[in-house]
Amino acid sequence: VQHLRRLSRRRRARLEAGAFVIDGPTLLDEALRAGVELDAVYVEERALDEPWAAALLGRCDALGVRRLDLADGTLEAATETVTPRPIAAIGRIRTRPLRYFTSSTSGLVLVLAGVTDPGNAGTILRSAEASGAKGVIATSGSVDLHSPKVVRASAGSIFRVPVAAAGHDASPAEGIADGVDERGAAADVLRALAGAGFATLGTVASGGTPYDLVDLTAPVAVVLGNEAHGLDAETQGALSNRVTIPMVGATESLNVAMAATVICFESARQRRRA
Repeated sequence: VQHLRRLSRRRRARLEAGAFVIDGPTLLDEALRAGVELDAVYVEERALDEPWAAALLGRCDALGVRRLDLADGTLEAATETVTPRPIAAIGRIRTRPLRYFTSSTSGLVLVLAGVTDPGNAGTILRSAEASGAKGVIATSGSVDLHSPKVVRASAGSIFRVPVAAAGHDASPAEGIADGVDERGAAADVLRALAGAGFATLGTVASGGTPYDLVDLTAPVAVVLGNEAHGLDAETQGALSNRVTIPMVGATESLNVAMAATVICFESARQRRRA
């Protein structure tokens, strides 16, 4: 239970263990469907009265997942969920090296360059999956894609969307990519993508090329900046172009997750048309 608590609350603990927390039966079902490797499942006594319990626990038992039976109320103290369901699990983190994205120059890649809100990151993962994007890369200074809040906000997309993340080693011998250390600075990641033939497009509130006039069927990395400050100077220096979503009225800008969703589905529309 202490291990579960550490994974729930500390990014460093998740990095060191290569594991993350899956809260509730719905997310656990999604994880099992996606083939996420599970270390353990935690079950409170009251869960056994739930209609979903027998089937879900039976699937875990069939996979040989270690089961820990808990007193009611234990998960409320161990996880960060305000009103947790009576079941949780620990899953193994799956990340990709950057070469997964650069080895085949096709599709849309979303690069988080300082996105810090878990809800935004989760929505971006959902939009990436729903629009058929190739995956999501979280560079240094961005929220941990395997934090409990991001996992919940992604509604299971984190289990299925290929991700690369600063700080996570994809293999014992390398960091996020050759030439990019484990800190995963956005500018270094963008230079690696550009070297592989990707256009690197930064999203800006104004002054960029209208998003629907940009070829989003080509290999392209769309860079999403910090919610308050946008893209820093170093990251902007590594861009090949900037894109803007034209707006009317007094609205200054869209929420970063909304902007990502608009561009994701414009890319999907262009690919269908092509």
